[in-house]
Amino acid sequence: MTQQRIGANRGQKILVVDDESTSDLMRSVLRRLESDGFRPIIVQPEGGMADGRQYETEALFALEDERPAAVLLDVRFGEYDEDRFMGLNILKKIVERDPAMPVLMFTQYAQGPYRDTAVAASLSVSAPVDFIDKLASPDEVLLRLRRLIGSAPENVKIGQLFELDASHGMVYCYNGEERSHVREIQGMKFEILKELATAYFRSEAEVVPFSRLERFSEGEDSRASLRVRIREIKVALGKAVNRDFGADELIINIRNRGYRLSPPRVPSSQA
Repeated sequence: MTQQRIGANRGQKILVVDDESTSDLMRSVLRRLESDGFRPIIVQPEGGMADGRQYETEALFALEDERPAAVLLDVRFGEYDEDRFMGLNILKKIVERDPAMPVLMFTQYAQGPYRDTAVAASLSVSAPVDFIDKLASPDEVLLRLRRLIGSAPENVKIGQLFELDASHGMVYCYNGEERSHVREIQGMKFEILKELATAYFRSEAEVVPFSRLERFSEGEDSRASLRVRIREIKVALGKAVNRDFGADELIINIRNRGYRLSPPRVPSSQA
């Protein structure tokens, strides 16, 4: 088995199973993964022309040998009709080996008559599987992979107005092209916002339970203390952009569950 390692970054491995891995499109995706610290591992059967079954065999070997954080898998292998959904067979085998393995299905069937077949098959398994157009931008591929893996980048954009820099413990606001540091958001308030931003990155509707956020509260009534800190965060961020965020804006209390982040809309006059 020949596996070409791209890049030397010491990051999480992404197993790439695609018979067009040398195309300009895929090269740009691989470069983007590398620039974000991932290590793409390309599965390439030995010899010249290889069919989907050979890719399946090599992919399963690589799954055991490399133990990747996720798999980027093409749906189609080859040019014949019987190869149209060969990648879905590979998906099934991967899920049988490792039901928790995140898999991003890379396909040309985001539109057209075969879309329903491809989507239905990719959603029929219980593993964390997503489905993306093969013409999607490298940035979108990176975003979807990170969400599948459950990791967030060091910098998380909160809509168009705010950005959280986890590596330096700072929050910035944007007024047009100008970026400024929101100094009031630090300590426990920063940790609360970080939890909310990380959850939002994974899924826009994800709710962070009260129990997770109450770790950053003080006093006998941790729930009441948390409410105070949430309000202080909203006031500080609102002040930074000359806004007054209401109860249903920015950080929303989901009754009996927790809080979730909701990036504020930018008024048309500021867009």
